[in-house]
Amino acid sequence: MAAPGPVHEALDALPLVDHHCHGAVTADLSAGRFASLLTEGTAWPGASPFDTPAGVAVRRHCAPLLDLPRHAPPAEYAARRAELGWREVNRRFLTAAGAEVFCVDTGFAPHPLTTPAELAAAAGARARAREVVRLERVAEAVVARGVEAGEYAAVFRAAAEEAVRRPGVVAVKSVAAYRTGFALDPGRPTDAEVTRAARHWPAHGGRLADPVLVRHLLWTAVDLGLPLQLHTGFGDADLRLHRADPALLTDWLHLTAGTIPVLLLHCWPYHRQAAYLSAVFEHVYLDVGLALHHTGPARCRAVLEEALEVTPFRKLLYSSDAYGVAEFHHLGALCFRRGLAGLLQDRVDADELSLADALRIAHWTGRDNARRVYGPPLTEPARDPGGRPTRKV
Repeated sequence: MAAPGPVHEALDALPLVDHHCHGAVTADLSAGRFASLLTEGTAWPGASPFDTPAGVAVRRHCAPLLDLPRHAPPAEYAARRAELGWREVNRRFLTAAGAEVFCVDTGFAPHPLTTPAELAAAAGARARAREVVRLERVAEAVVARGVEAGEYAAVFRAAAEEAVRRPGVVAVKSVAAYRTGFALDPGRPTDAEVTRAARHWPAHGGRLADPVLVRHLLWTAVDLGLPLQLHTGFGDADLRLHRADPALLTDWLHLTAGTIPVLLLHCWPYHRQAAYLSAVFEHVYLDVGLALHHTGPARCRAVLEEALEVTPFRKLLYSSDAYGVAEFHHLGALCFRRGLAGLLQDRVDADELSLADALRIAHWTGRDNARRVYGPPLTEPARDPGGRPTRKV
């Protein structure tokens, strides 16, 4: 194996900004429950989530952090994890991720998860966490409390404004890709349209799934003025993948030009479409989180190379989208560092990039692009609504 080049060394030493992730489970997991969190799918007879690219990568690259040999058998891996306990497991993998900031989506929690503060604490004294507010959760809470249809728009707007004033909030997120897909009328709905749609919401069983109300949510996000994260591409079986192609947002992106940063999350297998959008719209950014650890070190470089075919270098951000098992916080970071370093170093060796340019791109993608998009709230001490510094969130 060739010795690491200067780009590898720089990325290995770089404290990352994980601009989109989730908490880690705060419970000791049985072997079956742990395995189920290695996949976006569901278990089926005769197959194991360990027999996937992600499962193999966990056994290869995470086992040594549990004091196991590389490629440890699944049963031994699960037993050692249980022996150490969830607190120690989380501490080891979150520390190994080497992130200075975690931006944590707190809106999805079917399992008991670390809070942003707990996630940062497990990662070490220098790590910080910030919160990403999922707007569908805000809207659903408004309706659950009871609201007249004609008042829904104003009450939701007020609730969203209150949510983003919480200390440490740096962005909002929508899962419109799951609820309706992106083939929506791009225009802002009228008040009358929102009222009519809100009147029929109970038929959806509490989930925000009406196209008019999803459009209203997206335009409310624009009005809030914070960066907006949008799930696109790869996800679990609740998703209809063909409706999660970010290219379907093109008309909406035309209408929102000059407003807020729009961050396209995950993107695979539509990362090339996302790259195109980032190249033609000033306010569009992307990452390939989730795809990194699900393709593993063996193929994550190919995904990054495809994403970078036309993406401006100031438009690609790092995220892990790790959920549940802290292994994915570590594995996402490892895949990103190795994949990006390998492709940049090869371009330097081929004289397609100067070393100085390669190092700038590495720092931009791993940390500095996120700092620029999210601004001082990402790195400054969180403050309460009265302007006083608070504990990190």
